[in-house]
Amino acid sequence: MLGVPWSTGVRRRDDGVVAVAGVGVDALAARHGTPAYVLDEADFRARARGYRTAFATAFAEVGTGVDVYYAGKALLTVAVARWAREEGLRVDTASGGELAVALRAGVPGAEIGLHGNNKSDAEILAALDAGVGRIIVDSLVEIDRVAALAASRGVVAPVMVRVTTGVHAGGHEYISTAHEDQKFGLSVNAAPSVALRQAQDAPVGTTDSPAMRALLAVVERPGLRLLGIHSHIGSQILDPAGFEAAAQVVLRLRAELAERTGVLVDDVDLGGGYGIAYLPGEVPLDPDRIAKDVAGAVAAVCGELGTPLPRISIEPGRAVVGPAGLTLYTVGTVKPVALDDGRVRTYVSVDGGMSDNIRPALYEAQYHAELVGRVSDAEPVLARVVGKHCESGDIVVHEVQLPGDVRAGDLLAVPVTGAYGRSMASNYNLLTRPPVVAVAGGTSRVLVRRETVDDLLALDLG
Repeated sequence: MLGVPWSTGVRRRDDGVVAVAGVGVDALAARHGTPAYVLDEADFRARARGYRTAFATAFAEVGTGVDVYYAGKALLTVAVARWAREEGLRVDTASGGELAVALRAGVPGAEIGLHGNNKSDAEILAALDAGVGRIIVDSLVEIDRVAALAASRGVVAPVMVRVTTGVHAGGHEYISTAHEDQKFGLSVNAAPSVALRQAQDAPVGTTDSPAMRALLAVVERPGLRLLGIHSHIGSQILDPAGFEAAAQVVLRLRAELAERTGVLVDDVDLGGGYGIAYLPGEVPLDPDRIAKDVAGAVAAVCGELGTPLPRISIEPGRAVVGPAGLTLYTVGTVKPVALDDGRVRTYVSVDGGMSDNIRPALYEAQYHAELVGRVSDAEPVLARVVGKHCESGDIVVHEVQLPGDVRAGDLLAVPVTGAYGRSMASNYNLLTRPPVVAVAGGTSRVLVRRETVDDLLALDLG
């Protein structure tokens, strides 16, 4: 086993070829081509079970239950949604397309949640028609829209209100989602200025926060059923303190709502964002540790407030599917480049790039890479793995040591691409998107086929 950051089913054979769940990458490349997203099904399932078991055990010990939603935005295919449900997870969706995939996979509507800061009427109606278990409202104006659409269908919409707690956590600024200056949720803090209160159409003289106003608005509408409060503080979080701090804020808001209205909501969703290891030597967030820490914090705050414990929800996505995936490439051009400091960096070009993994360009995300199709005794050299796109920022791995004899035709693999590789993939430069290939028990199968040039041309009506 290669160990972190590779999936648990990855091993290097005696001949130097790496195998995933018993299938050599040489065989995978021959059958499915490159680039290809390769998913270790057993690894995915084990991580899904790990989060479900860790949180169920920790919260049972303090006297409440947990629902674990797989955050489909990380990667959602029909098979992946089925795997998640078979391992006891529900499915969280963020668009009508993700909702359609979850439903096709046979996930019951009651076990699906719908997110989104700008849901269309069509998406909301699709969720209502499917009987989704929760619609997470993200703004004051959306409350009126959901209520009106529910009335048009003659149903009561089950909603949660997404709040921003002010707890800053996560990696890059773009994936930290609980600070005030961003698009998601409703602040738990009252508007600090008259101008902002006016912009938010706050009632004259009110000191209520947007979050409290939203909760009160839902309570007042007979066409809406307030399930609870939702919080998500960011992504790639490695410090449990952020989750604990956010839980305290949400639980105090819950208690305040109960004191004012008599409505003590049953559910609190603490979101996801659990960090994983992308590079050798990094330490991922441990599900057992985070579950125990958060359960303890929730129990302590509820004890202090004198309120019963709510049922808790969490939404791991990256932490389940990220380490289960790798991207398999074929090396093309190899070019040594002299640096200003006198060193030489070897640019290793592969047959994919930013169209199959935009995260290095978007977030400056760091990845690892290894030669996986053969053994090499050559001395390692400083290398940068780049793609084939017409962009100098088309970097797959910024810096890595690769054998000095790396050459055209070699197979190269980048681990931990299960999350946000395929789901954020594009057709930039009109490259076709790679297939998603699942490997289990010594066999492989295609979950999502490779796009073809015919697919691209079929969309172009001239």
